[in-house]
Amino acid sequence: MAQAYSPGLSVTESIIIRKERILPLKGDVLVKKGVKVKAEDLVAETLLPGKVVPFNLANKLGVTPNLVNQYIIIKEGDNLKKGQIIAESKGFFGLFKSIVRSPIEGEVENISTITGQLLLREPRIPVQLKAFIDGIVVDVIENEGVIIENKSAYIQGIFGIGGETTGEIMMIASSPDEVITPEQIDDSCTGKIIVAGSMITYKVIKKAIQKKVNGIISGGIDDHDLKELLGYNIGVAITGHEDIGTTLVITEGFGDIKMAEKTFSLLKKFSGKKSSIHGKTQIRAGVMRPEIIIPLEFKEEELTTPSNKMSLLEIGTTIRVIRQPNFGLIGKVTALPEELTKVESETLVRILEAELENGQKVILPRANVEVIEE
Repeated sequence: MAQAYSPGLSVTESIIIRKERILPLKGDVLVKKGVKVKAEDLVAETLLPGKVVPFNLANKLGVTPNLVNQYIIIKEGDNLKKGQIIAESKGFFGLFKSIVRSPIEGEVENISTITGQLLLREPRIPVQLKAFIDGIVVDVIENEGVIIENKSAYIQGIFGIGGETTGEIMMIASSPDEVITPEQIDDSCTGKIIVAGSMITYKVIKKAIQKKVNGIISGGIDDHDLKELLGYNIGVAITGHEDIGTTLVITEGFGDIKMAEKTFSLLKKFSGKKSSIHGKTQIRAGVMRPEIIIPLEFKEEELTTPSNKMSLLEIGTTIRVIRQPNFGLIGKVTALPEELTKVESETLVRILEAELENGQKVILPRANVEVIEE
């Protein structure tokens, strides 16, 4: 039987998830190996350096740089309060003294008698790292972070915005092709991760933000609505850092695209269950996809390290079309011809034959599909 490998998109009812939770700088790990954690639990913390503020002390004192040491009353490494006296000239016969005060709260980074400048640093910024998923700490990386594993239902999206969040799954749409309205978002949605069917609109997103909805899962979104929401066009950079008040996970693509039946059914099955989601997306090297993780009950012996292998493309494999026409449609591979075939661009490529959900039989370049992992 012919087979090949292709990028995969996971939509599965049960899988072992392994998450590295690593600090941006070395700090303190707060949990031990073998401990069970909840998504909201802190697992590590550190302090990021504050902003550096240059300060021309010689100019403030009205002296040459080499004389700064005669008047300064602080030293490198000292902590400062805003308004604290940091230098004082003696003046003439005790008169006309110059007093210089700290412009910030922070610490003294550097004192230069060559330039007469001080480098002051604003207070350090605390960074606290949460577990993000319920699970077991299977490894501790000293001063850096932890590795957490669990058993979950797992769905990868196509695109997302917004950071990590958790909440109970709440079905708003009754079918995968329903376009929900703002009127369907009410106080009962607060703190939840709501599920729409087809395209989510700007008005619905704004209502969800107003009602403090933690996350939204939808089949599609209009790019004009996305620009209106963010105030700019999304480029090729990594998303997931946006602070819009909710996290958005798009499972199919841009436009009015109904959610895949399998994805919708899986979310419906776990309605009311706790879920962890994020909108981090990167489509170039080091691909990242938004994720929906729904923790399941498991025994510790079930945990094994998942293998990072390419998805197998073979007859019967479920695929999604990722190029126009038929973008976003789901189908099954019916044949994988070995010979190269000339396509519309006059390029010779390997193709596959598939039957889409709507019954249409198509021939597609293999590069124009991705595997939906069962």
